[in-house]
Amino acid sequence: MENFRKESDLLGELNVPADAYYGVQTQRAIDNFKISGQLLSSYPDFIKGLAFVKKAAAKTNYELGLLDENLYFRIAEACDEIIAGKYHEQFPVDMIQGGAGTSVNMNANEVIANIVLEKLGRNKGEYEFCSPNDHINLSQSTNDAYPTAIKMGLLQMNAGLVNRLEKIVEAFRAKGKEFQDVIKMGRTQLQDAVPMTLGQEFEAFAATLEEDISKLNNNAELFVEVNMGATAIGTGLNAPVGYATLCAKNLARITGFPVVSAPDLVEATPDTGSYVIYSSAMKRLAVKLSKICNDLRLLSSGPRAGLFEINLPPMQPGSSIMPGKVNPVIPEVVNQVCFKVIGNDLTVTFAAEAGQLQLNVMEPVLSHAIMENIHFLCNALDTLREKCVVGITANKEVCLNMVKHSIGIVTALNPYIGYKQSTAIAKEALETGKSVYNLVLEKGILSQEKLDEILDPKNMLKPHNK
Repeated sequence: MENFRKESDLLGELNVPADAYYGVQTQRAIDNFKISGQLLSSYPDFIKGLAFVKKAAAKTNYELGLLDENLYFRIAEACDEIIAGKYHEQFPVDMIQGGAGTSVNMNANEVIANIVLEKLGRNKGEYEFCSPNDHINLSQSTNDAYPTAIKMGLLQMNAGLVNRLEKIVEAFRAKGKEFQDVIKMGRTQLQDAVPMTLGQEFEAFAATLEEDISKLNNNAELFVEVNMGATAIGTGLNAPVGYATLCAKNLARITGFPVVSAPDLVEATPDTGSYVIYSSAMKRLAVKLSKICNDLRLLSSGPRAGLFEINLPPMQPGSSIMPGKVNPVIPEVVNQVCFKVIGNDLTVTFAAEAGQLQLNVMEPVLSHAIMENIHFLCNALDTLREKCVVGITANKEVCLNMVKHSIGIVTALNPYIGYKQSTAIAKEALETGKSVYNLVLEKGILSQEKLDEILDPKNMLKPHNK
């Protein structure tokens, strides 16, 4: 048996692996685009998105009388198998490619066509019985099928990202409760400020990340508006009357997402605004996450010459030359992921801006940047939660001693002795090494009973009346 079969297109004949479900156009893409090494098969939700689109298109064509019943059911069956996870290895095209996604669309068309041919008892490549173009791509163009598949993929991927985010919010919130009685110094501009609890600090981490759950979900809602039926440039050439609206309804039924047809298909076809907005939400999350990791590294610095307020779980030896050194490797790797996400957001911006006239041909790199960001963030959130946050412990005595010896507590005296006198006390404490507490008593400014009440760290953690 030969290892190859011959297929042809407008450029001529080409050998395709005999057992491959993809065809000649996919093979050309494999040969032409050895770019990122990240293939369609790296993103199963995207492949499912392609199958969702092809199934919805086939159903619509069948309902409009353009596709016979037997072929429709075979196409739907093939799409269902892909949605279930089969044949994903048959999507070997690089995510970054020229052609505005045509290679991706044809990869899906060819794979589905050859699955159908097998179900019909035919050989792969006998496209007169089921054609990638005439049947699987019927009433479609890459320019509506490809972006719609991207959006269906991103809706699925967003759900996974939000799930990871919810879990790390819960982890930080649990630490907030665990540390609610650990008194420590708050800091502004890296200088001592006023007391707080370590629990308040960790609850703030939870609260700031929790905001991004709704932000991501709200921005992802933009993906439900699709341009199926637009065909090449939005005019609907080669699509029957009523196709756009019906296809959107069918896609909604198949996916469970509230998919709707864009009100202006000419506008929607080159538009990439939804990607820009969603990417900005991921960048916002990355900025916050990186800041939190910076804080965790700083709070755990030491153990003898740093803040040493918290302990991060030791994950691996930290130095090839310094014995006993353990580094905060988990926050460090998450920092780096965040830098990558922020950089990919700029890629999305440039790709969105670079579309000319009636189509944006840069959607391959744009979609890859967003999907890569989701993939990175999912892994980073899981890693930070599982290997760092849940194992953090507090150095309670270190935290309390810093409060007791801090000049920052003098701020609490302002309402009682005034800003000017408080400043003088703070200055003298710094110059002499004496505590704020002892200086106030020595000068007879306040009674010991009143001073104890004012400088009790627990009374400085929330608003109270004088």
